[in-house]
Amino acid sequence: MKNKLLMIGATGLLGRDVLKYFKDKPDWDCIGLSRRDPQLSGVMHLKSDLMDKKSIDDNANIFTSVTHVVYGALYEMDELISGWRHRQQIEYNSIMFTNFIESLTEFAANLNHISLLQGTKAYGIHVEPMKAPAKESWPRHDHENFYWFQEDALKEARLNGSWSFNIWRPQVVLGAASGSPMNLVAAIAAYATICRELGIPCRYPGGIPIITEATDARLFAEALDWAFKEPKAHNQTFNITNGDVLIWPHLWPMICDYFKVDNGEPRLDILSKSMPKMENEWSKIVQKYKLRGLTLKELVGGSWQFLDRAMRPGGEPSPPSLVSTIKIRKAGFNGCIATDDSLKRCFEEMQKEKLIP
Repeated sequence: MKNKLLMIGATGLLGRDVLKYFKDKPDWDCIGLSRRDPQLSGVMHLKSDLMDKKSIDDNANIFTSVTHVVYGALYEMDELISGWRHRQQIEYNSIMFTNFIESLTEFAANLNHISLLQGTKAYGIHVEPMKAPAKESWPRHDHENFYWFQEDALKEARLNGSWSFNIWRPQVVLGAASGSPMNLVAAIAAYATICRELGIPCRYPGGIPIITEATDARLFAEALDWAFKEPKAHNQTFNITNGDVLIWPHLWPMICDYFKVDNGEPRLDILSKSMPKMENEWSKIVQKYKLRGLTLKELVGGSWQFLDRAMRPGGEPSPPSLVSTIKIRKAGFNGCIATDDSLKRCFEEMQKEKLIP
């Protein structure tokens, strides 16, 4: 019998790459659940709103054959950064997971595994500087976070089941998608493309860089494939990163070279203020290169805010944001990718999907 993967949050950065990875494997069938259609051939789409439990329960007959679940759905507020500690963000993400896990465990008689996405906010990086390298074995950081609610609900549900689970903590995710709230790839690609079309330098817009890491979405899919089959991985929490470090100004010349635009001299720029004004310029680019008919806002979503946070224009020096991946390596997963290669892969995927020229 084939495995059947259900990806919750099918249009997200991780969701799309997970589905693209598994859908081409002969022993897997893939289903994506989301409000928007991921538009991937060979993937069944379930249109559902996780805030509406009935819309989830309507898929009961499909859930019965699901063997593996990856939960990557996420509600973010319009004010992205401040929203990370807002009561509404915590409540909505908690309700969404409760609705889903109750429905899934009621109907999924063949369930084998659930993977749940977290991130470095588990280490309180949005609250205070994070000690490095952050380790999975540390006690929970003392702050309110929907991660804790979801994790506890997952473990409680497992008491009545025989399936395994994993909890994943990637660093900033690099993938090819549109409309995601934390999509640095789409924001950088749009910024560089607009600069090139306007004939102006694509200046590095940030300040004092932070030493951090990234997680390639396809690498994450490979880690899932390993964890599904590796008994030593079951019921564990894992950090997952590309394996190198990410320092944005060091990568900027490569980015500009990829888009064939002069990088000029660095200049502080709050892109969440300057780039939304470029809708007309983006519309001309879409028409000129016959791209998918997305507005700049539809492509980038709220990611200008996330890019500002990553580039830190005017920011003060900050400690490194690094996590330890020793645990997953000792368990047997040694996958890695150079972050510059990861970015190029994502840009190429966006070009194939006619998101950028």
